Amino acid sequence: MSGPVSTVDAPAAQPDASHPSAPCVEVTDSREATVGKFTVRRALPRRGRRTVGAWCFADHMGPADVTENSGLDIGPHPHIGLQTVTWLTDGQVLHRDSLGSEQVIKPGQLNLMTSGGGVSHSEEATGHYRGTLEGIQLWVALPEGTRHGPAGFEHHAELPRTRLDDGVATVLVGEFGGADSPARHDTPLVGVDLDLRATSTVPLRADFEYALVVLEGAVAVDGRPLRPGKLGYLGEGRDELRVEAREPARAILLGGEPFEEPIMMWWNFVGRTREEIDAAYDSWAAQDDRFGRVRSALPRIPVGPPPWRRPDARGRGR
Repeated sequence: MSGPVSTVDAPAAQPDASHPSAPCVEVTDSREATVGKFTVRRALPRRGRRTVGAWCFADHMGPADVTENSGLDIGPHPHIGLQTVTWLTDGQVLHRDSLGSEQVIKPGQLNLMTSGGGVSHSEEATGHYRGTLEGIQLWVALPEGTRHGPAGFEHHAELPRTRLDDGVATVLVGEFGGADSPARHDTPLVGVDLDLRATSTVPLRADFEYALVVLEGAVAVDGRPLRPGKLGYLGEGRDELRVEAREPARAILLGGEPFEEPIMMWWNFVGRTREEIDAAYDSWAAQDDRFGRVRSALPRIPVGPPPWRRPDARGRGR
């Protein structure tokens, strides 16, 4: 379910959005994008909203039908400067990466891959699962201290859960309601799956900014409705959030300390400068050793050069 990010999602010259200190409810539309064989609803990044904490990407995928041998079918592709966080609400996916990892992920489990300075992976049909596939993939921008470090992969078969007023929260990353996820995070961060049956009050940290991505059903915050295909940005300064649910609903709560480091996003890369993105692109195009090799029958994904290396409308290059 990973990437790619285009200039439509995050124009290279666009500054990061401001992070209001007061609570708010800003509702923006997701953008439909094609990833592998699937249409996804991309809630982050969007024009005017690149990050929520260090969360910098959110693709809601499915529901869609898959077979044993035909699923996401996303061939080997590279990453730098980020973590991929994969969470399914239905179905199964096989993850393979250049570290040698081969891991089927199922609902209630978490795959987390840290790219560091470079890693590649594929997302494939399992060879045995047939049915419905739905989930979300998230990216986390790595801070300066770890973004050039070694790559890594984690699979968490069980995650902590805590009760809400009328629902259950599963803690994907970070700490929530006294429950701590075992998943790695390099900045103050939280990600929670909210399975709601009615209105619930959700504990928050006043120094975090937050957003909601609804996967199923509908909720409302401060009277503002949120449904699949929308991002509800909530700002900072809240110590709790009343989430109204008049029907069963599923939503992902994303939060963290505002990520102050400037980032540049293009394709599957999160960097700081064009030069970093250029170097990653050149390595992938040259098929050198930076991103390793993935043992996959799917073809590696090619890509053209970044937009600043292409002739513009007047025929000028970079």
